[in-house]
Amino acid sequence: MLKEIQIVLCFFFVCVFVILYEFSLQPVCVFSRKPIAKPFLTEEDVMNQSRSVIFVETTDRLQPPPLVACSVESAARIYPDRPVVFFMKGLKNNTRLDSNSTSSASSLLSAMKNVFLFPLQMESLFQGTPLLPWYHKVNAAQEKHWVHIISDASRLALLWKYGGIYMDTDVISIRPIPVAKFLAAQASQFSSNGILGFPHHHWFIWDCMEDFVENYNGGIWGNQGPMLMTRRLRALCTLTDFHNVEDLSCQNISFLHPQRFYPIAYEGWRQYYEIWETSPDFSNSYALHLWNFMNQEHKPVVAGSNTLVENLFKTHCPTTYKALILGTEGLDVHLHQNKTE
Repeated sequence: MLKEIQIVLCFFFVCVFVILYEFSLQPVCVFSRKPIAKPFLTEEDVMNQSRSVIFVETTDRLQPPPLVACSVESAARIYPDRPVVFFMKGLKNNTRLDSNSTSSASSLLSAMKNVFLFPLQMESLFQGTPLLPWYHKVNAAQEKHWVHIISDASRLALLWKYGGIYMDTDVISIRPIPVAKFLAAQASQFSSNGILGFPHHHWFIWDCMEDFVENYNGGIWGNQGPMLMTRRLRALCTLTDFHNVEDLSCQNISFLHPQRFYPIAYEGWRQYYEIWETSPDFSNSYALHLWNFMNQEHKPVVAGSNTLVENLFKTHCPTTYKALILGTEGLDVHLHQNKTE
């Protein structure tokens, strides 16, 4: 009887060992397409150290297009030790995203362990800032550029409240930004507001919010965005032209060279959707702004096209590429190319 028990126990432990060994061989994937169960965390819990990377969606859509998903994923990969926070206007506290669909962008983003999706609630966000009285007074229905204006306001309030790095949702991150307080030059003596970083409650952001309200003119595109940043910089310093690829500094705020984020200027945005004989390494860049606002033709990322944007997706947001670009049809193209090569 004792011998039989020993045999059973021995068999049991062998089975346990085999199971544990097989499990140990499974890769730990930060970017699994299966949703990850995360503990219930508030914005304050996630963003309390001024280290977040922030994205904003000011329309009501809940399924971001591929470029938006790529922007978020690339940031999550470049900044694995930082929370990457995506604020979505259409997301309500009781909204249930489609977690069963492994092909949806929302499911893809939710599956990334350092990505967090929160509702964008303007009323509470603007509390305690100069933007709240303006928000109560403005008539959004009469504003031609409202989606962009409210996005300009939201990024300022979020940086004031939490600090961190703000990025537009058409920015693909390719390497870490080495400074904490910065503005991104779109050209010499002209700042963008598509990428910027500041610690929370920084005086420059407060000044920007005051300027936003005092000089508000919704009829001029960019007046509350790039033009505002440029106005504030010029009020502080005499802006000069860039020389070589050297950054400037103004009142301890880094003014980063256009090559850092805009190596392809807005006039040349179509180059991202073209085939390059030699792929650029963008060695002087931290991220790439793809000028989606200029893409009124709605040029897509096409699987198998070998365009610059397709190769950027493959390299910097491979999960998005596989899930949203390849899909079923794209996967067939990809397999066919591999057979013929």
